[in-house]
Amino acid sequence: MRVVVTGAGGFLGTALVAQLREQGHGVRRLVRRAPAAADEVSWDPAGGEVDLDALAGTEAVVHLAGAGVGDRRWTPAYKQQIRDSRLLGTRTLVAALTRLDPAPRVLVSASAIGFYGPRGEEELTETSEGGTGFLADVVREWEAETQPAELAGIRVSTIRTGLVLAPRGGALARLLPLVRLGLGGPLGTGRQWWSWITLPDELAAIAFLLDHDLPGPVNLVAPAAARQYTVVRALARQLHRPAPLPAPGFALRLALGEFAGEILSGQRVLPQRLTEAGFAFRHPELAGAAHWVAQGP
Repeated sequence: MRVVVTGAGGFLGTALVAQLREQGHGVRRLVRRAPAAADEVSWDPAGGEVDLDALAGTEAVVHLAGAGVGDRRWTPAYKQQIRDSRLLGTRTLVAALTRLDPAPRVLVSASAIGFYGPRGEEELTETSEGGTGFLADVVREWEAETQPAELAGIRVSTIRTGLVLAPRGGALARLLPLVRLGLGGPLGTGRQWWSWITLPDELAAIAFLLDHDLPGPVNLVAPAAARQYTVVRALARQLHRPAPLPAPGFALRLALGEFAGEILSGQRVLPQRLTEAGFAFRHPELAGAAHWVAQGP
C-alpha cells in the first residue's frame, strides 16, 4: 500500500514509518521544508500548500502532525500554536486529498482523549459526549476539519489516543527518568485515571485501521485504564525503585501552568470500537506494559 505520513519526524511518526516499511508498504513523508530524500514531499500546513503531483497514487494517509501539548508552558501564544498546528494542518491536508483523482481510500487522522475533558470516574466510549476546556475544544474543532474528506468519499478514522507508554519519548519522557532515579511519585493525589497504550499497540492499531472499516472516532487506549499512582508504582516495581511521596498539585501548577490541570485530572476511557472489531492488544494489562517499558532500550 502507498501510504503518506505527516508528523513523520516525531516520536510516534518515526516509529510508524519504520513499522510500515517493515510490513512492505511504500511510505512518503510530508515535510515542512524542501525535500532532501526521495521519499519526502513538501508541504506548508499553515500556508495551505502541498505538492499534489508528488501525492499521486496515494492509497492511505496517516496524519499525525501537531505541536506537542506538553512541550512548553501554555502561554497564550503557544496555545494558539497548538490549535493552529492541528486545525490549519488538517485543513490543508484534507483540501489536497480531496483534489486527488483517485482520492486515497482511507485517512487515519490524529486526535486525543482530551476530547472528553476531565470526567472523574465516568467510563467513556466513542459514543460519550465531548467535554469542556481548552483541549476538548481544540480536539472537537480538529476532528471537524476532516469532514470534507468524508464528504469526498474517503474513509476517515479519527484516533483518540491516550498516553503512549514507551521506554523513550511519549507520555513518560519526563516521568520515567525520575522513576529510574527513585524520585518518581504520584502527581497530585495520584487518583486521577490515566488511559494509556503502549507504543507497539498504538502502531498496531493504526495499521489495523488502515485495513479495517472503522470510520469515525476510535479510542486508542488499552482496555485497563489505571489510576496515575498505580501506573507509577507499576513502573517503579519493574525498575526496582521506590515510589516516594506525591508531587503537590500546587507545585505542578507553578511549574507547568495551565497544562498541570490536564495532568491532575483524567479520563477513564475504554477502547470499545477496537475491541468489538477484534483488535488484539499486545499489552492489555498494566503489569505487562510496565515490564515492557522497563526492559526497553
